[in-house]
Amino acid sequence: MELANIEKLIEKYENAETSLQEEQELKDYFQQTDVPGHLLEYQAMFNYFDESNAERFTKSIPLKTKKTYWKWLSVAAAIAIMFSIYTYNANTINDLEKKEAEFAYQETQKALQMVSKNLNKGSSVAIAGLREFEKTQNKIFITNK
Repeated sequence: MELANIEKLIEKYENAETSLQEEQELKDYFQQTDVPGHLLEYQAMFNYFDESNAERFTKSIPLKTKKTYWKWLSVAAAIAIMFSIYTYNANTINDLEKKEAEFAYQETQKALQMVSKNLNKGSSVAIAGLREFEKTQNKIFITNK
C-alpha cells in the first residue's frame, strides 16, 4: 500500500501538484536504503536535493562599493549653467555697449562735420572779406605812390 501511495505522490510531484508535506514524505521515503529498482532514479534526485540544500558558500565575496558622484555632478552642472549665463550676459552687455559707443561716435562725427562745415563757410566769407580788403588796400597804396 505504501508503494502505491509513493507512486501517486511521485506522479503528483512530476505534475507540480504536491504540497510541502507530501514532498517531505517523498524525501523521507527515499532516504531509506530499501527502495524498489524502478524508483532508484528518484532516490538519487531527492538525495541530491538534500545534499545541495546542505551546501554553503564559505568564501567571502569582495564587494566593490560603487561611489556615486551625483551630488558633485549636479554641483558641476549648476556651475556650468551659471558660467554660461554669465558669459552670455557679459557678451550681450558688451554688444550693447559697443552699439551705444558706435552710435555716440557717429553722432559726434556728424556734429564735428557740421561745425567744420560752418567754420569753412565762415572762413571762406572771412577770406573773401580779407581779399576785398586787400584789393582796396592795394588800390589805395598804389595810387599814392
